[in-house]
Formats: sequence, structure tokens, C-alpha cells
Amino acid sequence: MGMTDLIQKKRDGGALSREEIRWMIEGYTKGDIPDYQMSAMAMAIYFQGMDMEETYELTMAMLDSGDKIDLSSISGVKADKHSTGGVGDKTSLVLCPMVAACGVKMAKLSGRGLGHTGGTIDKLESFPGFSTSMAEDAFLRKVDRVGFAIAGQTAELCPADKKLYALRDVTATVASMPLIVSSILCKKLAAGADVIVLDVKCGSGAFMQTEEDAFGLAKALTEVGRRAGKKVVAVVTDMDEPLGSAVGNALEVKEALAALRGEYKGDLMELCLTLGSQILTGGGAAENDAQARTMLENAVASGAALERFAAFVRAQGGDAAAVYDPSLLPQAPVTLPVPAPEGGWVKRIHAEGVGLVSMGLGGGRAFKEDTIDLSVGVVIAKKVGDQVAPGESLGTIHARTEEDARRAAQRLLACYEIGPERVTRAPFIKGVVR
Repeated sequence: MGMTDLIQKKRDGGALSREEIRWMIEGYTKGDIPDYQMSAMAMAIYFQGMDMEETYELTMAMLDSGDKIDLSSISGVKADKHSTGGVGDKTSLVLCPMVAACGVKMAKLSGRGLGHTGGTIDKLESFPGFSTSMAEDAFLRKVDRVGFAIAGQTAELCPADKKLYALRDVTATVASMPLIVSSILCKKLAAGADVIVLDVKCGSGAFMQTEEDAFGLAKALTEVGRRAGKKVVAVVTDMDEPLGSAVGNALEVKEALAALRGEYKGDLMELCLTLGSQILTGGGAAENDAQARTMLENAVASGAALERFAAFVRAQGGDAAAVYDPSLLPQAPVTLPVPAPEGGWVKRIHAEGVGLVSMGLGGGRAFKEDTIDLSVGVVIAKKVGDQVAPGESLGTIHARTEEDARRAAQRLLACYEIGPERVTRAPFIKGVVR
């Protein structure tokens, strides 16, 4: 078996066998297959695709390239959640304590932000002392005791994916359905949860720009998950505008805390109720979606979800005082409202553009090594379908300097389209794929 032969086979539209895929992934992980040959294979897959059997075998080969987490020491049902990325996505901060308060435990591995998409770990570091770096046994104990824990992914988990993703990122082969599916699911399967719920975003601020592509990805993810013997559900959601109102690390934490206090009833809470319902029904904690939603709403109304979040922050070394007093979180020294230049209705908000505004203020990374400012970002006041009067605030810039704020304000204005006619907002939840 030779790599040149496999590249040619895939280039010409052939299907790779289980043995060929495993030989290729093992050889690349060990360094026996050079980057230039794997780049050629990634490009061949990009153009020719893979059938479902190939995609499943690629996922399992990448899963088997490294360690797996054994969650058997944790009592009860264990769940995990993954989002394909978006602007203002602080869902895990709200969803995990809600689900944990309802009796299903969440063992969550998360990452840092890169580019215009934020990272859960960065947001959590808004709490002084908070750490997601811990040994596996400590992670398991925290999940069992608190009900959920969030840790950074280790280098030993799916090393083939880490190596291949870095290569795809510099060879314009990221946007390949089988490579996306295998990259997402190998890590989720390695994390060992019984129930996996996936939030597949679609729209201008998402990787999948159209509903057709998003549903295609959702169906592929659930099918490969089924073949791997796991309960996998995908929820397709809108990302044509930022999720919630806040974009920026500490600002998103504040919004998440407001949701846990029951003060926020918008799209963020609707997403958490939808994802949470799938987890509770899939894990056997609720008989149907209606019962699950009631349980989740009660967890917020009773204060149990907020208390669970505070216990989580303390368990991972953070100062939980900010859970009850968000003014203790990082705050930018300059705030600047952005007035609307005209009246009408908000037709469109370019979600990626808003993410780039926050990134330009210092709230995101262009490169993995960049240091971010946890305090800066944007809080939008008007969303699609809202009426706005001339001079009324579209949002507020949180910045380090007045110059940064003025520059960001102009960029935020460019993200808005305002028209004279009333706009009907498209459904936020596009569908559920099981």
C-alpha cells in the first residue's frame, strides 16, 4: 500500500477502504506520511468527497489515533454539546448548569476563540483564577460532584485531527463535508458521553452559509454518530445575526448570567431550552420535549441553575463572587453608544462583521498566540425586525480607548441594513435532525 496510490484512487473518484483509511491516518499521525502528500489527499477529498461509509471510517480512525476519556466513574447519564461556531455564542455557559440542575451531567471539552468566533475557555477566564487545565481524574470528579465541568482538550485526544486540521487550515480544504464531520465527531466520541447534541449554525456568521448545507452537515453528523453507537441529535439554528446581544468575552458572560437569573427571554434562552430538551429526553430524564422544557425553565426560575454555575466556577478555581455581582467582571474603560443614522426597521445585521468589530477591539485572535482583552466588545441594542428611530442607539461599543471606540462604531454601522418597511424575522430554530 502506498500513499501515491491512495491519492490517485481518491482523485479519480474511488472509495477508500477501511484498511486504506486506517493505514493513512496512522501513518500521518506517526509522521511517516509527509504533509505534502496529506495535502494532496485533503484536496482530492475536497473535490471528490467521501461516501458515508468512508466518512464513518475516517472518523473512527481519527478517534483511535489517541486517548479516549472513560466516563464510567461518573454516576448517571453523561451528555456533551458542540456548536459549529458563531458570533456571540455563549450557549454552553447557560445550557450546562440548566441541564446539570435537571440531573443530567455534562462533561464538556472546549477550546479558545480564533478569528471572529469566540471561545468558551476565554469567556470563562473572565472569572479571576478560573482554570480549564486539569488532570483527567480531577475533571471526572468535578463532573460527578458539581454536575458539569468544562476543560480544554488535551494533545493526547485525537492527535490525528489536530494535525490534519492545521494542514487543512493552510491548504484551503477546511470546507469539506466529510472532513468537517470527522473532525467534529472524533473529538465528541473520544470525550465518552452517552448523549451528544450538536448546534449546527447557518447564515452569514456561520461556516455553513445556507440552510441546505447546514441540514446536510446535520444529517451526516447524526448518521455517523448512529453508526458509532451513540445518541446524536443535531439542531440547525440561525446565525444571520449575533446570538443574543453581547459579543465579547466578559460581556457575553454577563449576558449568560442574566439568562441564568431569568432576566433574558430571547434567542439565547430559546436555543438553550431546545438543546437542553434534546439532552434530557435523550438521556431519559424527561419523557418528552414539553416536560423537558418545563424542567429547564424551573431550574432557572428556582435559582438552581445559577447556583450550579457558581459551584462550577468555585470548583475550577474561580472567584464565584462575580456570579452574583457581574460588575466584578472585567470592564472596558470606554463605552460609546452608536446612534442610527436613519429610522426604519432593521433588515439585516452582518453577524461576521459584528464579530470582526469585537476582534478589532482586541476581543479576538488573528493567531492562536495572540493575547485578548476580556473586557472589550459590542452589545447590540437592535436586532433584525426591530424598529429604530433616527439617532436611537443600535448598540454600545466597549473599548480600551476613545479612538478604538470611534473606529469600531463606524464598523458596526456598516454591519446594519435599515429599510423603510417592516421586516419579518426568519425562524431561529430551523429544525431538529435525529
